[in-house]
Amino acid sequence: MEVSIVNSSAVHRLRLVSGPEGVSFILLLICSVLKRTTSFDAVPVMGMVHGVLFILYVVFWIQAWQAQKWDAKRGVLMFVLAVLPTGGFFAERMLAKEERGELKPATA
Repeated sequence: MEVSIVNSSAVHRLRLVSGPEGVSFILLLICSVLKRTTSFDAVPVMGMVHGVLFILYVVFWIQAWQAQKWDAKRGVLMFVLAVLPTGGFFAERMLAKEERGELKPATA
């Protein structure tokens, strides 16, 4: 029973950070465009926010990969979703389905 709680919490933490990480990435891209086209420069602030969320995503991704014993394909997919502008939203949906038991985790 304890193992499932650890696995569930690892996936839950990754799911919780996926959405905000995706939003911060899109906002950082918008701020980058605004910096070059206007006098508005929020890149330093959004860069830091996104950087912290991305680091949290990576830490939680590693924990979830180890706890869930995902195969390499699933583990790499979850990382690739973090570096795509809207990938965090897809990762959040997949992880929510996995938490509800609608999607079986791919294991090695």
